Amino acid sequence: MEMEERKKKIDLTDIRVVLLLAGICCFLWGSATPAIKIGYRLFGIDGADTASILLFAGSRFLLAGLLVILYHSITKRHWIWPPKGSGRAIGHLALTQTVLQYVFFYVGLSHASGVHGAIITGTNVFFSILCASLIFRYEKLELRKIVGCVLGFLGIVLVNLAGSGGQGGMGISFLGEGFVLLAQLFYALSGSLVKRYAKDFDVVTLSGYQFMAGGMVLMLIGVACGGTLSGSAGFLGGALLMYMGFLSAVAYTLWGVLLKHNPVSRVTIFGFMNPMFGVLLSALLLGESGQALNLHTLAALLLVCLGIYVVNREK
Repeated sequence: MEMEERKKKIDLTDIRVVLLLAGICCFLWGSATPAIKIGYRLFGIDGADTASILLFAGSRFLLAGLLVILYHSITKRHWIWPPKGSGRAIGHLALTQTVLQYVFFYVGLSHASGVHGAIITGTNVFFSILCASLIFRYEKLELRKIVGCVLGFLGIVLVNLAGSGGQGGMGISFLGEGFVLLAQLFYALSGSLVKRYAKDFDVVTLSGYQFMAGGMVLMLIGVACGGTLSGSAGFLGGALLMYMGFLSAVAYTLWGVLLKHNPVSRVTIFGFMNPMFGVLLSALLLGESGQALNLHTLAALLLVCLGIYVVNREK
Protein backbone atom coordinates (compact mmCIF):
# COMPACT_ATOMS: atom_id res chain seq x y z
CA MET A 1 0.00 0.00 0.00
CA GLU A 2 2.83 2.38 0.88
CA MET A 3 4.60 1.66 -2.41
CA GLU A 4 1.38 2.25 -4.35
CA GLU A 5 0.87 5.58 -2.61
CA ARG A 6 4.47 6.58 -3.34
CA LYS A 7 4.09 5.64 -7.00
CA LYS A 8 0.86 7.61 -7.20
CA LYS A 9 2.58 10.66 -5.75
CA ILE A 10 5.49 10.40 -8.20
CA ASP A 11 3.06 10.08 -11.11
CA LEU A 12 1.15 13.18 -10.03
CA THR A 13 4.31 15.26 -9.97
CA ASP A 14 5.44 14.12 -13.43
CA ILE A 15 5.28 17.17 -15.74
CA ARG A 16 3.53 15.15 -18.45
CA VAL A 17 0.84 14.03 -16.03
CA VAL A 18 0.42 17.57 -14.72
CA LEU A 19 0.13 18.89 -18.28
CA LEU A 20 -2.49 16.30 -19.24
CA LEU A 21 -4.67 16.70 -16.14
CA ALA A 22 -4.35 20.50 -16.02
CA GLY A 23 -5.19 20.67 -19.74
CA ILE A 24 -8.38 18.68 -19.15
CA CYS A 25 -9.30 21.01 -16.26
CA CYS A 26 -8.74 24.16 -18.31
CA PHE A 27 -10.71 22.88 -21.29
CA LEU A 28 -13.64 22.07 -19.01
CA TRP A 29 -13.43 25.44 -17.22
CA GLY A 30 -13.08 27.22 -20.56
CA SER A 31 -16.28 25.56 -21.75
CA ALA A 32 -18.12 26.71 -18.61
CA THR A 33 -18.30 30.35 -19.75
CA PRO A 34 -20.29 29.73 -22.96
CA ALA A 35 -22.24 26.93 -21.24
CA ILE A 36 -23.49 29.32 -18.56
CA LYS A 37 -24.60 31.89 -21.13
CA ILE A 38 -26.34 29.20 -23.18
CA GLY A 39 -28.03 28.07 -19.98
CA TYR A 40 -29.39 31.58 -19.41
CA ARG A 41 -31.04 31.39 -22.83
CA LEU A 42 -32.43 27.88 -22.39
CA PHE A 43 -33.90 28.57 -18.94
CA GLY A 44 -35.14 32.04 -19.85
CA ILE A 45 -33.01 33.79 -17.22
CA ASP A 46 -32.68 37.55 -17.57
CA GLY A 47 -29.49 39.32 -16.50
CA ALA A 48 -31.42 41.26 -13.84
CA ASP A 49 -33.01 38.12 -12.34
CA THR A 50 -30.35 37.45 -9.70
CA ALA A 51 -32.53 34.96 -7.79
CA SER A 52 -32.91 32.66 -10.81
CA ILE A 53 -29.21 33.02 -11.59
CA LEU A 54 -28.34 31.77 -8.07
CA LEU A 55 -30.84 28.91 -8.37
CA PHE A 56 -29.26 27.92 -11.69
CA ALA A 57 -25.77 28.04 -10.18
CA GLY A 58 -26.81 26.11 -7.07
CA SER A 59 -28.40 23.35 -9.14
CA ARG A 60 -25.14 22.88 -11.03
CA PHE A 61 -22.98 22.61 -7.92
CA LEU A 62 -25.33 20.41 -5.93
CA LEU A 63 -25.29 18.02 -8.90
CA ALA A 64 -21.49 18.30 -9.12
CA GLY A 65 -21.11 17.37 -5.45
CA LEU A 66 -23.42 14.39 -5.78
CA LEU A 67 -21.46 13.15 -8.81
CA VAL A 68 -18.14 13.46 -6.97
CA ILE A 69 -19.31 11.60 -3.86
CA LEU A 70 -21.18 8.96 -5.87
CA TYR A 71 -18.12 8.19 -8.00
CA HIS A 72 -15.81 8.21 -4.96
CA SER A 73 -18.18 5.90 -3.08
CA ILE A 74 -18.35 3.46 -6.01
CA THR A 75 -14.55 3.27 -6.23
CA LYS A 76 -14.29 2.72 -2.45
CA ARG A 77 -17.26 0.28 -2.46
CA HIS A 78 -19.00 2.10 0.41
CA TRP A 79 -20.69 5.46 0.87
CA ILE A 80 -18.20 8.20 1.68
CA TRP A 81 -19.19 10.43 4.60
CA PRO A 82 -17.38 13.63 5.66
CA PRO A 83 -14.45 12.66 7.90
CA LYS A 84 -14.52 13.65 11.55
CA GLY A 85 -13.32 17.21 12.10
CA SER A 86 -13.75 18.23 8.44
CA GLY A 87 -16.79 20.46 8.99
CA ARG A 88 -14.74 23.65 9.23
CA ALA A 89 -12.75 22.82 6.09
CA ILE A 90 -15.91 22.00 4.12
CA GLY A 91 -17.58 25.21 5.34
CA HIS A 92 -14.62 27.42 4.38
CA LEU A 93 -14.32 25.83 0.93
CA ALA A 94 -18.08 25.95 0.30
CA LEU A 95 -18.12 29.66 1.19
CA THR A 96 -15.12 30.70 -0.91
CA GLN A 97 -14.97 28.18 -3.77
CA THR A 98 -18.67 27.84 -4.45
CA VAL A 99 -20.89 30.49 -2.82
CA LEU A 100 -18.87 33.71 -3.04
CA GLN A 101 -16.91 32.85 -6.18
CA TYR A 102 -19.95 31.87 -8.18
CA VAL A 103 -22.32 34.52 -6.90
CA PHE A 104 -19.95 37.07 -8.42
CA PHE A 105 -19.12 34.94 -11.49
CA TYR A 106 -22.68 34.07 -12.49
CA VAL A 107 -24.06 37.56 -11.89
CA GLY A 108 -21.05 39.13 -13.62
CA LEU A 109 -21.28 36.86 -16.63
CA SER A 110 -24.93 37.80 -17.13
CA HIS A 111 -23.72 41.38 -17.73
CA ALA A 112 -20.52 40.63 -19.69
CA SER A 113 -19.68 38.90 -22.97
CA GLY A 114 -18.34 35.37 -22.96
CA VAL A 115 -15.05 36.52 -24.49
CA HIS A 116 -14.45 39.22 -21.86
CA GLY A 117 -15.42 36.82 -19.08
CA ALA A 118 -13.03 34.16 -20.38
CA ILE A 119 -10.08 36.57 -20.58
CA ILE A 120 -10.69 38.03 -17.12
CA THR A 121 -10.82 34.49 -15.76
CA GLY A 122 -7.13 34.27 -16.66
CA THR A 123 -6.32 36.62 -13.77
CA ASN A 124 -7.00 33.83 -11.28
CA VAL A 125 -3.45 32.63 -11.99
CA PHE A 126 -1.96 35.88 -10.71
CA PHE A 127 -4.30 36.12 -7.74
CA SER A 128 -3.47 32.50 -6.86
CA ILE A 129 0.26 33.22 -6.82
CA LEU A 130 -0.16 36.45 -4.84
CA CYS A 131 -2.40 34.68 -2.35
CA ALA A 132 -0.01 31.75 -1.96
CA SER A 133 2.96 34.12 -1.55
CA LEU A 134 1.62 36.97 0.58
CA ILE A 135 -1.16 35.40 2.65
CA PHE A 136 -0.37 31.70 3.09
CA ARG A 137 3.41 31.95 2.60
CA TYR A 138 3.62 28.77 0.53
CA GLU A 139 6.29 30.32 -1.72
CA LYS A 140 8.29 33.52 -2.16
CA LEU A 141 7.08 36.50 -4.20
CA GLU A 142 9.98 37.13 -6.57
CA LEU A 143 10.56 39.92 -9.11
CA ARG A 144 9.64 37.72 -12.08
CA LYS A 145 6.30 36.98 -10.44
CA ILE A 146 5.61 40.69 -9.94
CA VAL A 147 6.52 41.43 -13.58
CA GLY A 148 4.26 38.63 -14.74
CA CYS A 149 1.35 39.93 -12.65
CA VAL A 150 1.79 43.42 -14.11
CA LEU A 151 1.74 42.01 -17.66
CA GLY A 152 -1.39 40.05 -16.92
CA PHE A 153 -3.25 43.00 -15.45
CA LEU A 154 -2.23 45.12 -18.44
CA GLY A 155 -4.00 42.56 -20.59
CA ILE A 156 -7.15 42.86 -18.50
CA VAL A 157 -6.99 46.67 -18.64
CA LEU A 158 -6.54 46.53 -22.42
CA VAL A 159 -9.55 44.33 -23.08
CA ASN A 160 -11.72 46.50 -20.86
CA LEU A 161 -10.51 49.78 -22.42
CA ALA A 162 -11.45 48.29 -25.76
CA GLY A 163 -15.05 48.39 -24.53
CA SER A 164 -17.41 47.90 -27.41
CA GLY A 165 -14.80 48.54 -30.07
CA GLY A 166 -15.03 45.05 -31.61
CA GLN A 167 -18.00 43.68 -33.46
CA GLY A 168 -20.63 42.49 -31.04
CA GLY A 169 -18.97 44.40 -28.19
CA MET A 170 -21.00 45.01 -25.07
CA GLY A 171 -19.09 47.72 -23.24
CA ILE A 172 -17.92 47.11 -19.68
CA SER A 173 -19.39 47.53 -16.21
CA PHE A 174 -18.52 46.84 -12.58
CA LEU A 175 -21.58 44.59 -12.36
CA GLY A 176 -20.25 42.63 -15.35
CA GLU A 177 -16.48 42.45 -15.81
CA GLY A 178 -15.92 43.82 -12.29
CA PHE A 179 -17.87 40.98 -10.68
CA VAL A 180 -16.09 38.39 -12.84
CA LEU A 181 -12.78 39.83 -11.58
CA LEU A 182 -13.93 39.64 -7.94
CA ALA A 183 -14.83 36.00 -8.50
CA GLN A 184 -11.19 35.29 -9.34
CA LEU A 185 -10.11 36.61 -5.93
CA PHE A 186 -12.26 34.04 -4.19
CA TYR A 187 -11.03 31.36 -6.60
CA ALA A 188 -7.44 32.14 -5.57
CA LEU A 189 -8.32 32.08 -1.87
CA SER A 190 -10.11 28.76 -2.19
CA GLY A 191 -7.16 27.23 -4.06
CA SER A 192 -4.80 28.05 -1.19
CA LEU A 193 -7.32 26.69 1.31
CA VAL A 194 -7.52 23.44 -0.68
CA LYS A 195 -3.76 23.02 -0.37
CA ARG A 196 -3.94 23.68 3.38
CA TYR A 197 -6.80 21.28 4.12
CA ALA A 198 -5.50 18.58 1.75
CA LYS A 199 -2.81 17.84 4.34
CA ASP A 200 -5.42 16.49 6.75
CA PHE A 201 -8.35 15.35 4.60
CA ASP A 202 -9.06 13.57 1.32
CA VAL A 203 -9.30 16.15 -1.47
CA VAL A 204 -12.04 14.31 -3.37
CA THR A 205 -14.29 14.06 -0.30
CA LEU A 206 -13.78 17.74 0.54
CA SER A 207 -14.56 18.69 -3.06
CA GLY A 208 -17.79 16.71 -3.16
CA TYR A 209 -19.22 17.87 0.14
CA GLN A 210 -18.24 21.50 -0.27
CA PHE A 211 -19.98 21.51 -3.67
CA MET A 212 -23.13 20.06 -2.14
CA ALA A 213 -23.09 22.50 0.79
CA GLY A 214 -22.39 25.52 -1.42
CA GLY A 215 -24.90 24.42 -4.03
CA MET A 216 -27.66 24.04 -1.43
CA VAL A 217 -26.93 27.50 -0.02
CA LEU A 218 -27.15 29.08 -3.49
CA MET A 219 -30.37 27.20 -4.27
CA LEU A 220 -31.99 28.19 -0.97
CA ILE A 221 -31.12 31.85 -1.51
CA GLY A 222 -32.43 31.67 -5.07
CA VAL A 223 -35.73 30.02 -4.07
CA ALA A 224 -36.22 32.35 -1.09
CA CYS A 225 -35.81 35.36 -3.36
CA GLY A 226 -38.31 34.03 -5.90
CA GLY A 227 -36.00 32.45 -8.45
CA THR A 228 -37.31 29.95 -11.00
CA LEU A 229 -35.93 27.84 -13.83
CA SER A 230 -38.42 28.14 -16.64
CA GLY A 231 -38.14 28.81 -20.36
CA SER A 232 -38.03 26.22 -23.13
CA ALA A 233 -35.17 24.27 -21.56
CA GLY A 234 -36.54 20.73 -21.86
CA PHE A 235 -34.07 17.95 -22.61
CA LEU A 236 -31.37 20.40 -23.72
CA GLY A 237 -31.58 22.28 -20.42
CA GLY A 238 -31.28 19.06 -18.41
CA ALA A 239 -28.37 17.87 -20.53
CA LEU A 240 -26.61 21.21 -20.11
CA LEU A 241 -27.02 21.11 -16.31
CA MET A 242 -25.67 17.55 -16.27
CA TYR A 243 -22.63 18.60 -18.32
CA MET A 244 -21.96 21.62 -16.08
CA GLY A 245 -22.18 19.45 -12.98
CA PHE A 246 -19.83 16.95 -14.60
CA LEU A 247 -17.26 19.57 -15.62
CA SER A 248 -17.18 21.05 -12.12
CA ALA A 249 -16.88 17.63 -10.49
CA VAL A 250 -14.00 16.56 -12.73
CA ALA A 251 -12.09 19.84 -13.04
CA TYR A 252 -12.06 20.92 -9.40
CA THR A 253 -11.30 17.42 -8.13
CA LEU A 254 -8.36 16.95 -10.52
CA TRP A 255 -7.06 20.47 -9.80
CA GLY A 256 -7.26 19.86 -6.06
CA VAL A 257 -5.28 16.62 -6.41
CA LEU A 258 -2.61 18.43 -8.45
CA LEU A 259 -2.37 21.23 -5.87
CA LYS A 260 -1.94 18.67 -3.10
CA HIS A 261 1.09 17.07 -4.77
CA ASN A 262 2.70 20.11 -6.46
CA PRO A 263 3.68 23.71 -5.62
CA VAL A 264 0.92 26.22 -6.40
CA SER A 265 2.92 28.01 -9.12
CA ARG A 266 3.86 24.72 -10.83
CA VAL A 267 0.20 23.88 -11.33
CA THR A 268 -1.06 27.36 -12.15
CA ILE A 269 1.42 27.73 -15.03
CA PHE A 270 -1.05 25.71 -17.07
CA GLY A 271 -3.88 28.10 -16.24
CA PHE A 272 -3.05 30.06 -19.41
CA MET A 273 -5.05 27.44 -21.27
CA ASN A 274 -8.21 28.45 -19.41
CA PRO A 275 -8.76 31.87 -21.07
CA MET A 276 -7.55 30.49 -24.40
CA PHE A 277 -10.16 27.71 -24.38
CA GLY A 278 -12.76 30.14 -23.05
CA VAL A 279 -12.22 32.69 -25.81
CA LEU A 280 -12.16 30.09 -28.59
CA LEU A 281 -15.25 28.26 -27.32
CA SER A 282 -17.13 31.53 -26.76
CA ALA A 283 -16.34 32.54 -30.34
CA LEU A 284 -17.48 29.14 -31.61
CA LEU A 285 -20.58 28.57 -29.46
CA LEU A 286 -21.82 32.11 -28.79
CA GLY A 287 -21.04 33.70 -32.16
CA GLU A 288 -18.67 36.22 -30.57
CA SER A 289 -15.99 35.86 -33.23
CA GLY A 290 -15.94 39.64 -33.68
CA GLN A 291 -14.75 40.12 -30.12
CA ALA A 292 -12.56 37.04 -30.07
CA LEU A 293 -10.69 37.98 -33.24
CA ASN A 294 -10.23 41.74 -32.90
CA LEU A 295 -6.75 43.13 -32.21
CA HIS A 296 -7.53 44.43 -28.70
CA THR A 297 -8.77 41.06 -27.49
CA LEU A 298 -5.96 39.10 -29.11
CA ALA A 299 -3.35 41.49 -27.66
CA ALA A 300 -4.97 41.21 -24.22
CA LEU A 301 -4.96 37.42 -24.42
CA LEU A 302 -1.29 37.50 -25.45
CA LEU A 303 -0.40 39.70 -22.45
CA VAL A 304 -2.27 37.42 -20.08
CA CYS A 305 -0.47 34.35 -21.40
CA LEU A 306 2.90 36.12 -21.42
CA GLY A 307 2.38 37.22 -17.83
CA ILE A 308 1.61 33.67 -16.73
CA TYR A 309 4.72 32.41 -18.50
CA VAL A 310 6.96 35.03 -16.86
CA VAL A 311 5.50 34.28 -13.43
CA ASN A 312 6.13 30.56 -13.71
CA ARG A 313 9.22 30.23 -15.87
CA GLU A 314 12.24 28.50 -14.41
CA LYS A 315 15.02 30.71 -13.06
